[in-house]
Amino acid sequence: MLAAGFAAAGEEVEGDPLYPILPHLGELIVGIVFAIIIYAVIAKKVVPRLEKMYEERRAAIEGNVEKAEKAQAEAQAALDEYKAQLADARGEANRIREEARQQGAQILAEMREQAQAEADRITTSARVTIEAERAQATAQLRAEVGRLATDLASRIVGESLQDSARQSGVVDRFLADLERSESGATSR
Repeated sequence: MLAAGFAAAGEEVEGDPLYPILPHLGELIVGIVFAIIIYAVIAKKVVPRLEKMYEERRAAIEGNVEKAEKAQAEAQAALDEYKAQLADARGEANRIREEARQQGAQILAEMREQAQAEADRITTSARVTIEAERAQATAQLRAEVGRLATDLASRIVGESLQDSARQSGVVDRFLADLERSESGATSR
């Protein structure tokens, strides 16, 4: 049936072979010649330009990749250096903090020593002052007690005890008796 259809189509157009789809021999030759010319022009003119553009593009991309790798390496080196500097700074800060702590402890110890020395000096001075005042008070008290004892003894005895040797002996005996009575009272 197909063959009959082709045969009917071939009968309608004059001069066509049995297969109407096939081109004429002249058209076929011209088509092949033009295809060869187009191929030659594309191969000689277009392909080298495309290859050149491709090579430039590849080189640019590789250059950018190399630049990016180099920049990344530099950034990593800078980061490592920054981390090292940061670690050094932290170590230095710790060292300074420790030195300050030690100096503070030393200053505190020195201040304590100075305060203790000042306290000792004030205590010694106070003791000396108290001892001097006590000695002075004791001397005044002895003189006053002696005078009172002499006056009292003079009144009791009825004779004057104004002689200093007598007065001194009487005062000493009175004070000795007084001390004995106090020590006897405390020992009971």
